[in-house]
Amino acid sequence: MNVTELLEKRHVPYEVVRHEEVFGAQHLAQAIHAPGRQVAKTVLLRADHNFRYIVAVLPASLMVDIDQLKTFLGGADIELATEVEIAEHCPDCEFGVLPPFGAHYGAQTVVDQSLTEDEYIYFECGTHCTAVRIKYADFYAIEHPLVARFARLAN
Repeated sequence: MNVTELLEKRHVPYEVVRHEEVFGAQHLAQAIHAPGRQVAKTVLLRADHNFRYIVAVLPASLMVDIDQLKTFLGGADIELATEVEIAEHCPDCEFGVLPPFGAHYGAQTVVDQSLTEDEYIYFECGTHCTAVRIKYADFYAIEHPLVARFARLAN
C-alpha cells in the first residue's frame, strides 16, 4: 500500500503536489515553494545493532543531532541506515524515498518538536516528483509518533 492509499484508507484529507524531479528535502522545499520548516525530511536510522529501525522526521532546514536522539531513546546505539536499507523498508517507493510513516514500514517514528509548530507539513509521496501536503494534526493522528527535540542547524 502506498502513501496516498494509506491516507485514503484512513480518510485523511491531503493534497498531492507535483513538481520537478528533486533529491533531498531542501530541494523539495525549493521546488514546491514552501518554507523548509514545513517540509519533512525523513532519515532512516538503525538502532541497537540492527535490532530495530527508526524514522526520524524533522524540518528540511535542520539535521539530526544523533547524540540528542540517543539520549531521548534511553542511550540506544544509533547509526544512519543506507539507501539500500531504505529501499528494503519502502518497496512501494522510488529508490531513496522514505515517507514519514515508520509504522507503515515496520519502524518507530520520532518527530522533532519544531515540525509540530505549523498547521501543514509536506513530504515526499513515494517518488522524487510528488509531495503530499497534510495537516500535521492528521499526520499525528494516524502515525502516533514520539515527539522530541533532536534537530539542529547544519554546521
